[in-house]
Amino acid sequence: MRPVFFDTNAYVSFKKNESEIVEIIQYAECICISPIVIGELLSGFEGGNKTSQNKIELQKFLESPRIRIYNVTIDTSHFFSHIYHSLKIKGKPIPTNDLWIASQALEHGCVVCTHDKHFSYIDGLISGNTLSDLFL
Repeated sequence: MRPVFFDTNAYVSFKKNESEIVEIIQYAECICISPIVIGELLSGFEGGNKTSQNKIELQKFLESPRIRIYNVTIDTSHFFSHIYHSLKIKGKPIPTNDLWIASQALEHGCVVCTHDKHFSYIDGLISGNTLSDLFL
């Protein structure tokens, strides 16, 4: 089974107890996350009325033995360059942070759990928000 790389909106859906995302978390042997996603989450927590609680809950999530945090590497940069160029040729740009997330997912052989349809523009990347999108 391929590891599942979580996008920011998938984590938010998990915290909202959305059944499809909870099912993916229960099914996955390994859940991967990027410092880019963590940064997006933390910036979303700032200024909210549950900033401290959200940070504590995120820290507990990250401490799970099934969670792997992947850092950006030189190899990630090569994936980024290839994806960026490919999407430019297709005329299908996506947000820069999502380019980095997709690059890390491809680098580590992961599927991407996300609600963002634009990940589907990336050749060789499996993405979606249900078990059947990602595994079946």
